[in-house]
Amino acid sequence: MAKKIMIVGGTGFLGFNTAKLALKKGYEVGSISILDDDLINKDLDSWYPKEITNTLLDVFSASEEEIAALMQGYDYLVYAVGPDDRYTPKAPAYEFFHYRLVDSVAKVFRAADKAGVKKGVVYNSYFAYFDRKYPEMKLKEKHPYIRCRVEQAAILNEQKQNMEVVVLELPYIFGSMDARMPIWRDVFLDRYVNGHKTVYFSKGGTTMIAIEHIAEAGIGALEYGKDGERYPIGDENRKFKWMLEYMSECKGVKKKVLCPPTWLCVMGAKAIENGFHKQGMEGGLDYALVMKEIMSIDMVIEEDVMNKINEELHISRGGLEEAIKKTMDRCYPNPGDFK
Repeated sequence: MAKKIMIVGGTGFLGFNTAKLALKKGYEVGSISILDDDLINKDLDSWYPKEITNTLLDVFSASEEEIAALMQGYDYLVYAVGPDDRYTPKAPAYEFFHYRLVDSVAKVFRAADKAGVKKGVVYNSYFAYFDRKYPEMKLKEKHPYIRCRVEQAAILNEQKQNMEVVVLELPYIFGSMDARMPIWRDVFLDRYVNGHKTVYFSKGGTTMIAIEHIAEAGIGALEYGKDGERYPIGDENRKFKWMLEYMSECKGVKKKVLCPPTWLCVMGAKAIENGFHKQGMEGGLDYALVMKEIMSIDMVIEEDVMNKINEELHISRGGLEEAIKKTMDRCYPNPGDFK
């Protein structure tokens, strides 16, 4: 009899790709998804796998009892709901992220534990890994989003009774799905890259990965991950300059990408923050500090760490450039959309 996986966020970018791999590997898959603007305007039956039992439910407002009822009979849980650090909510940011990334996730995992789910995986952020790696930087004290990701992992392990918990700390992710527009376009590319002949960006670098390997990490964590472990996940370490140049090249556009002094990047970040503050909004990351302390250096997951974890969780490597091209083709499907 096939083991059963419940994916919270199964119609989202991370959850959908995880669900597809689970089906391929012979699991019986269920999904709990939130009715959002993308799904309101699209017929799920036209694109979502018929083999997946999908339930529309707002897990943020739903009761623990409602969620537990849907989890009955499932062996595993994968939690793949955001928001991530690119989302800018109404101030105060900490309250927004804490409700969605700590309180609500803890509720879902308690419900799963009560329902008899044996093991749960949550998609977290590699910023939590960097908070452990660089304690002197005090990242969780400075950035509400990072604080909430650290608190998320802590509470899931503190409250568990019978269910094992594995935390995956994810980096920059590329890839696409037909039913959704990548968040890359709205929050980044259209704001800072598209239409600009010269792009100014920080001189540092980060860890990147293709979405297919995130799906492998999710299933691998269920099959091989250790209870209570936090795994930073990654494939390649690249400079932001390379990323922006390659993204542009994917659409046949050659852009000049310049890396100005850090102090100038900080000034630009402060201007962006001022604009948000005037609208009563606050980012989960302090953009000025991010430019000064994080994006001005190569803040990456070390190669030996990636090698060890990818081997342990049976995650394959490669395909980053193809995944970036898929992202760009989905963001800008028509000639001339990206200039």
